[in-house]
Amino acid sequence: MRLFAAVLPPADVVDELGSAVGGLRGLAGADRLRWTESAGWHFTLAFYGEVDAYAVSDLSERLARAARHTEPFALAVAGGGQFGHGRALWAGAEGDLRALRLLADRAEAAGRKAGVDMGEHRRYTPHLTVARSREAFEVRPYVDALAGFVGRTWSVEELALVRSDLPTSGVPGEQPRYEAVGRWALGAAG
Repeated sequence: MRLFAAVLPPADVVDELGSAVGGLRGLAGADRLRWTESAGWHFTLAFYGEVDAYAVSDLSERLARAARHTEPFALAVAGGGQFGHGRALWAGAEGDLRALRLLADRAEAAGRKAGVDMGEHRRYTPHLTVARSREAFEVRPYVDALAGFVGRTWSVEELALVRSDLPTSGVPGEQPRYEAVGRWALGAAG
């Protein structure tokens, strides 16, 4: 199954960002972007790709340990940016980014120790993807519009293992489906 570790924002935080993103959809050229569904918004910590069923149990145990060793921390959705010359438009984060990066490092290490091919290590950039483009696209007006956005601060209290099912119908605009298959409380109580 195709898996990743993530922080899932609470519903009211998603709604706040949804209002801001709704305004972006009114900008010129917005119809050229594929907007992601708010129900799937998340901060990916580590992407595992296809994981053999036999490795999921070991990965889950290691993620549970990573969660126990990470105390809850404050986070807010804030600002925005892009990857790949406008191929991905994202909202960023503010708050205890050190703790978020530490959790991302631990989630990546959990994958490596469970035998998942993690590829080359990259410095973690906290982001929540709101739109994509198949080709290079000038998203500076969208990034500028997100620059002043700051959502409510919440306490991140769990780590999630999420299954991603990619679209198979070929219908334009169909979105991946995400399902949390594991959740672990952060901190010693987790």
